[in-house]
Amino acid sequence: MIVRIMGEGQVRLDDSHLTDLDKLDDELLEEMENGDGSAFRRTLHALLQEVRTLGTPLPDDALEPSDLILPSPDATLDEVRAMLSDEGLIPG
Repeated sequence: MIVRIMGEGQVRLDDSHLTDLDKLDDELLEEMENGDGSAFRRTLHALLQEVRTLGTPLPDDALEPSDLILPSPDATLDEVRAMLSDEGLIPG
């Protein structure tokens, strides 16, 4: 799976990591619903760091279609809300 982090680039991520990422996504959704800005920021950074750690960066000149698009680390709560589906940022 190809994951794009807005403003950073793309990484190739094995589908087997989606279960762990989905847990962070669920936490992020809950924090957004509660309006907990500091917890939201902490969890967003944890989610993005996990993708960076588990994934393999693609070269800057690679333009693969992204299977999943995640917000930039400095995205606001409202910007992330606009990106959400019923399943959060990560489907599943």
